[in-house]
Amino acid sequence: MRTTVMLPPELMRAAKARSAERGESLKDFLARAVAAELGMSVAFRKKPGGRVQLPLIPSSNGPKVRITNRFLEDALATADAEEMAAKMGAKVRGRTRSRR
Repeated sequence: MRTTVMLPPELMRAAKARSAERGESLKDFLARAVAAELGMSVAFRKKPGGRVQLPLIPSSNGPKVRITNRFLEDALATADAEEMAAKMGAKVRGRTRSRR
């Protein structure tokens, strides 16, 4: 629910600083603070943040995939052709072959 609350500037600055220290949004911080005052609990979704390290699922024995610019270019061209054909009511015969 959206609402407007007037807070003294020093209280707002302190709330922003504390929420930043905790790495949470001001909205989540204020909701948790009000819930704590009322003796209620509030569950929040944690948003994923930061960078991830690839591969996400490590595997030493899995197949290796080599993706080149040419492969991506051909795949995108094929996808574009299929999309255009679908819009025009035609069918695309086969796939484009990649050049080596």
